[in-house]
Amino acid sequence: MTGSGVTGTAEATTGRPILELLEGFIVELRDAGLPVSLTENLDAMQAVKHIPLEDREAFKYALAATLVKSNAHWRAFETVFEVYFSLRGKQFAIGDQDELGELSNEDMEALSGLAGQQGQGMRGGGGDQLSPEELAEMLYRALMDGDDAMLRALARQAVKRYAGMEPGRPVGGTYYLYRTLRNLDLDGVLERLIEQAKHDSPAPLSALEERLERDEYELRIEELKKEIEAEIRRRLVMDRGVEAMAKTLRKPLPEDVDFMHASREEMAGLRKAIYPLTRKLAVRLARKRRHGRKGPLDFRSTMRHSLSYGGVPAEPKFKYPRPAKPEIFVVADISGSVAAFARFTLHLVYAISNQFSKVRSFVFIDGVDEVTGYFDNVDDIGEAVHRVNTEADVVWVDGHSDYGHALEVFFSKWGKDIGPKTTVLLLGDARNNYHSSQSWVVKEMRHRARHVFWLNPEPRSYWDTGDSIVTEYGVHCDGVFECRNLRQLERFVDNLV
Repeated sequence: MTGSGVTGTAEATTGRPILELLEGFIVELRDAGLPVSLTENLDAMQAVKHIPLEDREAFKYALAATLVKSNAHWRAFETVFEVYFSLRGKQFAIGDQDELGELSNEDMEALSGLAGQQGQGMRGGGGDQLSPEELAEMLYRALMDGDDAMLRALARQAVKRYAGMEPGRPVGGTYYLYRTLRNLDLDGVLERLIEQAKHDSPAPLSALEERLERDEYELRIEELKKEIEAEIRRRLVMDRGVEAMAKTLRKPLPEDVDFMHASREEMAGLRKAIYPLTRKLAVRLARKRRHGRKGPLDFRSTMRHSLSYGGVPAEPKFKYPRPAKPEIFVVADISGSVAAFARFTLHLVYAISNQFSKVRSFVFIDGVDEVTGYFDNVDDIGEAVHRVNTEADVVWVDGHSDYGHALEVFFSKWGKDIGPKTTVLLLGDARNNYHSSQSWVVKEMRHRARHVFWLNPEPRSYWDTGDSIVTEYGVHCDGVFECRNLRQLERFVDNLV
């Protein structure tokens, strides 16, 4: 809806100045997790001075260019933008069908024109007087012709008629979208469009031609769905207000998605986000290792260098650390409850493995297996991680987590390989199904290793509840860290230098 101006959207329909809306918009972006600095805020204010405010798309992308620094943040930005700069007015009010305002002149012209093409008359109150069959036929013709103006008008009429929106009802937009689409039967419309395309073709369509026709109609239907979703959002904003709807529709950024409760779509976002994260972490670790802080004062060296000029003034000399690449042992629980966390941690560690002298990985449930070889000479770390979850020999008795037995077997087989350069990462929620903890194993690891860290994907408030015994292990570790998402995992990586 590029032609809908921001000025009319922001000021004329709400009475709120554009700068006030921008201020609230920036606050909501920050609440959603986007890192918007004061400088970027000022840049956005300057940018909107140089674009026509009546062009909503130009306004949107001017703000995006100054406020969004990562492609992973685009969806969150777009959601907040569509709420804060949504069209508003009496025509979007939610009420009984008889109380709803008439369609806009533009929508009336579009529907009247389409009705005229079909030899139908627009009765009395405009779109409200259309029968369901007439509305369905108009929708079919608009999709066939690819007329955006008509589709916008029909989307508005479909929401008014089928969504069943009620003032003040605390229902999400997804429910209203489902109700509207169910009544439109777009799958049936798509098949009808394909059949019509075959009928109108002078020769039978080839498989490629039919696929192209289908892709074109599917694209038009997706645009219609977006228009319906936008119409529902406008009405909800009109009913509940900007701030309430922004909070309701807020979605976590990929780096804030909880590993243990991520949906399939969020998992896909996590996989995309981990690649740029690994590059950033590799650079950070290399820089920290290269530019290590000064060590303690070297008194003997200071005195020796000061003798040539009588010791006054003294020139302090320090024992500069000689940072060495650590050796990493990853011991990960891959039982169902924490499998996603282990998967992403293994992915991250191997993606930055060039920052370590050696990486060895072990996975367990109630049995334990070394899977280091799965990562040797592979181009796709994701494929190696998939093999870990499907091929590793990690079941000893019943396939329920037994940390005590798994750690004891690990130490008996590979404990001798742990040395003063080794950093051991233990990954899991420490929910041991009330088996023996064998926490002495972690204590022995700590005596041999450079560091032992425990990463737990559960919220800290859940620790030591039920069968969780994380503190029993944690007292023997250098640190126990809550790592529920990529942001917390990124924060932990600094400990590996």
